[in-house]
Amino acid sequence: MNAKKAIPAAPGPTTWRGDAGALYRLPGHLIRRCHQISVALFFEECAAFDITPQQYAVLSALAANDGVDQITLAGLAAFNRTTAGEIVERMEAAGLVARRNSSLDRRMKNIFITGSGRRLLADANAAVLRVQERLLGPLDPGERERFIGYLARIASENNELSRAPLRRLGEGRGRQRATDPE
Repeated sequence: MNAKKAIPAAPGPTTWRGDAGALYRLPGHLIRRCHQISVALFFEECAAFDITPQQYAVLSALAANDGVDQITLAGLAAFNRTTAGEIVERMEAAGLVARRNSSLDRRMKNIFITGSGRRLLADANAAVLRVQERLLGPLDPGERERFIGYLARIASENNELSRAPLRRLGEGRGRQRATDPE
């Protein structure tokens, strides 16, 4: 565990004037800070794999839902369509995924994880688990479970407020998976 001391949350109600600690009691600010820390840990632990958190999310989503169309993939990873398209394009160039014309709708492309993508996902999994352990290191096991439950509830209850809401397979356009023709 890190030897640095945590900045304690200041007691009392949050005020906007004359309270420099007010920012550190705002949940949105704290969630953003935790995200920054999580990303930094990810890049540190996963440096050997040359993968971003977004690419890991795409590989994870495809490992469970191979052959979905790009719009569905964006929903499964909670990305907007443009971001998903850019990520998939870079991953295709790296040989981690393959895009193929849909047999169901010729306007759509289905995305498949390649053997290289599966190997990278398997190789990176232990490092990604270390990220989670380090991130939650300050919490005891019971606190970790409750914290993750609270985060999941906040994300779920506010999902539709996101610019890129999470979509489960079968929601919205692109409800079907294709089988890999190769």
